[in-house]
Amino acid sequence: MFLPCLYAVVEDINKRRQPLPNFDAVYYIQPTKENVLILLSDMAGKAPLYKEAYIFFSSTVPTELVTDIKRDPAIKSRIRGMKEMNLEYIVIDSQCFITDHGKALEELYGDEEINQKGDGCLAAMATRIATVFASMSEFPIIRYRAAKSLDLTTMTTFCDLIPTKLAAAVWNCLIKYKTINSFPQTETCELLILDRSIDPIAPIIHEWTYDAMCHDLLEMDGNKYVHEAPGPTGGFERKEALLEDHDPVWLELRHSHIAEASDQLHDKMTSFMSKNKAARMHRDGNELSSHDLQKIVQALPQYSEQMDKLSLHIAAKIHSIRKETRLNDVGKLEQDLVFGDAGTKDLIKFLTEQRDVTDEYKVRLLMIYAATHPKKFESGKLTKLLELANLSPDDMNAVYNMRFLQEAPETKTSISAFSLKFHHKKKKHGLRKDHPDEETALQLSRFHPMIEELIEKLSKNELPFNEYPCMNDPNPVSARVRDSTPGRSMRSRPSTWARPRSSDDGYSRDLVQSRATSELKKMGKRIFIFIVGGATRSELRVCHQLTTKLSREVILGSSSLDDPAQFVEKLKLLTPNQKEILLHGFVNMNKCSFLVDGAAPKVGSPKVSSFSPSSQTTVSALEIPVVSVGLKSPSSALNPHESYPISTAVASSVSPPLHFTVSPHQSPFVGGGGAKFSGSAGFSSQKPRRKGFS
Repeated sequence: MFLPCLYAVVEDINKRRQPLPNFDAVYYIQPTKENVLILLSDMAGKAPLYKEAYIFFSSTVPTELVTDIKRDPAIKSRIRGMKEMNLEYIVIDSQCFITDHGKALEELYGDEEINQKGDGCLAAMATRIATVFASMSEFPIIRYRAAKSLDLTTMTTFCDLIPTKLAAAVWNCLIKYKTINSFPQTETCELLILDRSIDPIAPIIHEWTYDAMCHDLLEMDGNKYVHEAPGPTGGFERKEALLEDHDPVWLELRHSHIAEASDQLHDKMTSFMSKNKAARMHRDGNELSSHDLQKIVQALPQYSEQMDKLSLHIAAKIHSIRKETRLNDVGKLEQDLVFGDAGTKDLIKFLTEQRDVTDEYKVRLLMIYAATHPKKFESGKLTKLLELANLSPDDMNAVYNMRFLQEAPETKTSISAFSLKFHHKKKKHGLRKDHPDEETALQLSRFHPMIEELIEKLSKNELPFNEYPCMNDPNPVSARVRDSTPGRSMRSRPSTWARPRSSDDGYSRDLVQSRATSELKKMGKRIFIFIVGGATRSELRVCHQLTTKLSREVILGSSSLDDPAQFVEKLKLLTPNQKEILLHGFVNMNKCSFLVDGAAPKVGSPKVSSFSPSSQTTVSALEIPVVSVGLKSPSSALNPHESYPISTAVASSVSPPLHFTVSPHQSPFVGGGGAKFSGSAGFSSQKPRRKGFS
């Protein structure tokens, strides 16, 4: 039905369209009231827009909308078919889908804890996730990351409950599907719902596989890459190519380390040039006989196709970028920060000596530092590092906003190898431990995404239920049987969505896919992992590799699939930009109204402890770490009697905001001790304190 020869034009339903009364129309729409009203308007009256209509809905249609469509007999007679497709998701590759919620981070995290936009985002996300299971005839056991509280006085925040809320919403959608006879009535797979705070480092640390390097370093539009390939008349011409499963060279090398991929590509090119007749003739440049010409003509189609493939995958450009940007040095420091082999002094030394490193790399280094050293938010060291890096306010915002994805240091977890806790040894304070299965690892590839161990523990039924509860706990007996044996799927099936074509050129055979296809036939129940807030190329690689290792197809889902630059840009939007005055601090208080009027200490002091509260003050405890006042120049003067706003990590809790003024008789320069705090603020007793920050 959807073959190119069977339709004349593709149009947006929300735009005005030319009437085509002699043509039938195929509608593919979401089942919303707005879309149905447009559909009815198109097909109503004596002169409808189209002759007849075939309607395909992307998900389940509410009964009231079906009733609206059937109400008008004239419209009903013009509708030739109506079907629910359950396809409200975008396929990235054979083991990855997204719900296309690119603004999930902005809508779910940030200063505003609870809002209708966030709940609406989760509801839409749940509907689209449910269509994945409906289209694949799967009914999952739903596990999710539970919210953790520091103590009895700390309230759970909206961000903490994101996986819980989404799990409940997905379950409510799937219950409706169970009323359909063709939908499974018992659990056929497992779904684990996480959010981006489970591993805030994975989206920003450099991943050194061929796939990740291409998307990180090259200018790509999704999977589309514009490159230069040999032209038919000599020289080079610009061509577009898709880096996806249909390309056997890409499929074979995408998860290889960039150095290994380069070597293999060189070997493939050498082998091809030695075997293909046209390639040999082109290389030798000798005078050709008629017999030679005949051989060349026979070999040319393969020569042209293979040269296009291999020229696309030459990694020289990536190697050049690595060398020009000192990426190896950056990557080593990233790994050392994560594993505790480097600290603040090493980062200061790097920022001081490597002045030519790009701002993008500086931002990512500092974001990793912020994730591995969360207590530095409270001291002033992070702000000093940002000043040393000479970053723009937007870039600084991205680093500070890492706090929204930070787990509390006090929180403990039973996930040992990639535990998000600090190791209290003097010599090493790493956020992660080296992978237990690796005796020797490439220096730049020690980092493994957090989901790797979570998936393995889920497959072995070793994921702790107190940390990852079950929304629809199956029968305990059947669960034990399922996990004690490598359960064989009732549907012995290979993955059929986005199935790649095999290669028949003899030089780049799709060994990976042929092996995976045969293994899929004997696999057990699928494992689905869904990450709210964006997934990464490294996490997609993990799912591909664990599919082979566990003999269970692992499918990654997320609100979006982000390259590092995209993730950094999204993180900048979590809070308004801090412009002229930046006083970053964290306030501890017994949530009540207060008035402060007292002299502030010098900039950089650990806390404000010498306030002289007025009689209006009702504060029993107030601590404000004064980190920095961010003016255009360190020597900028503060005008006497002028009021300056104070921006803190709990700025959204303050109404009206705190201000500070400068007394005329004291030093008006930054750090001179002449600033006074004055103002009032009301803190709602209902506002929870964000975990991980005092």
